[in-house]
Order: sequence, then C-alpha cells, then structure tokens
Amino acid sequence: MDALTPTQIQTLQKQLNALAQELDAALAETLAGIQPVDLDEPIGRLSRMDAMQQQSMAAANRRNLEIRQQQVKAALNAIGIGEYGWCRRCEEEIAFSRLEVRPESPLCIACQRNLEKTRR
Repeated sequence: MDALTPTQIQTLQKQLNALAQELDAALAETLAGIQPVDLDEPIGRLSRMDAMQQQSMAAANRRNLEIRQQQVKAALNAIGIGEYGWCRRCEEEIAFSRLEVRPESPLCIACQRNLEKTRR
C-alpha cells in the first residue's frame, strides 16, 4: 500500500474540516434534547416515561457525536504533525478508500474488525 499523496491528504483535510462544522452544529442541536425531564410538569405517567426515554436516546446520540468530534480533532491534529493515515494499533497505513468514507478513522480496517470482534 502506498502512503497518502499530498493531494489526498488535502482532500481528506477538507472533508474533516467540513465534518467538524457539521458535528459542531449537530451537538448544538442536541442540547435541548438532553435537558432533564421536569418531574413536576403536569403530564401523564406514560408521557413522562416517553420524555425520559427520548432524553436518554438524545444523550446517547450526543455521546456518539462527541466521540466522533474528538476523532475528527485528532485526525486534523495528526495531519498537522504529519502522522495522518497511519493505524494507531498496528502502525500500518490506512487505505485511502477507508479514509474517504470515514476520514477520522484512527484504525485500519483489519484492526477495526479485530476491535469489534473483541467487543462482542
């Protein structure tokens, strides 16, 4: 596998910058959904349970967005120091085709698969 070309890195950096902006906007939108459910609000028990479930789902979604945002920032930092495109586990190059789909990926596809197998 060949190392990423400067043009490929530039393309991926643009994607990462756009993704960072999208994630910032999405995180701002999730703030309202994670506010605690007001237990004194005069609504029915089922409506309150539904509101609590929605709040829980919004909080989980926000955590996933925050993780992805951290990965994007780490990838942009790696570009800045010349370490972008290398797997954090095996230290092999990450394929451009993988980075096109998920430019913030810290792992090559083989290491990602192994990680997912151990999580099951």
